[in-house]
Amino acid sequence: MRPRAITITAWVCAVGIMVFFAIVAYLMPSEDTGVIFRPADQVSMMVIGAFVAGGLLLMARPRVRADAHGIEVRNVLTSRWFPWTEVLGISFPDGASSARLELPDDEYHSVLAVQAVDRGLAVRGIRTLRDLHRTAVTGG
Repeated sequence: MRPRAITITAWVCAVGIMVFFAIVAYLMPSEDTGVIFRPADQVSMMVIGAFVAGGLLLMARPRVRADAHGIEVRNVLTSRWFPWTEVLGISFPDGASSARLELPDDEYHSVLAVQAVDRGLAVRGIRTLRDLHRTAVTGG
């Protein structure tokens, strides 16, 4: 499962950033500012745009995969696998933007793939994860 709204937003913004930087790179030599812009400057603008767009696309990276044995949570920079025996529950606290796994010792792990802005998709995702957890823990 992946978040829908944040993925669409990240891709649209990344494309917009690349278009903006392409336009700026194209118009650089035509402006008379007293500075001489060379083709390397234009390429540099595109590279900077690619880095900014790539940073935005990191927001489209979250994903969650679950089966009868456990759950893999991939957030923006990290990926972690939890066996169901280690997970106490799956919650979506009031006012939270994403779900979380409840772990022993009052710890939790955010599940950024289940976002509140996805509404119905988030509800279905939480229900599916809770069903998998219940089945794995109780054996049926």
